[in-house]
Amino acid sequence: MRAAALKLRDLLDDLGLPSWIKTSGSKGFHIAVPLNGKSDFGEVAWFAHAVGRVLVSRDPDHLTQEFHKVDRGGRILVDTGRNGYSATYAATYTVRAKPGAPVSAPCTWEEIESGDVGPKTFTLRTMAQRIAAAGDLWAGMLKRKRSLKRALERLGKLGVSRG
Repeated sequence: MRAAALKLRDLLDDLGLPSWIKTSGSKGFHIAVPLNGKSDFGEVAWFAHAVGRVLVSRDPDHLTQEFHKVDRGGRILVDTGRNGYSATYAATYTVRAKPGAPVSAPCTWEEIESGDVGPKTFTLRTMAQRIAAAGDLWAGMLKRKRSLKRALERLGKLGVSRG
């Protein structure tokens, strides 16, 4: 899971998009890219799915976009559907209804690289201490908003187009 998240971070970097990561509080990680609001809903959803396709094409033995578990063959789901209309998403600092009360919490890419953080690392009991020690790791995210224009051009150079 960590390797897949890091591959996505690197792909987004190649496309010129900074990204932030958080634990899901369940089985995976959520990765966010702050956008400037100039792309419409459909363009953002298409872009996310196209980036997912590129990621899967680079590691089809370990990654898939097949939603149904039976079709995954043990591969990790690259779930770009969270960008779709009426899709749900665990908000930052949400306590999940799971044993141990895990929290969907911001973390750093360095924590992912080192293996110090997993999808259920933070809990309701540890969150106050985490925030006191690390602060709100997503506080500056909106200062890094980007347009999708250049990223779409770079995606096109990888052979992905909307046509």
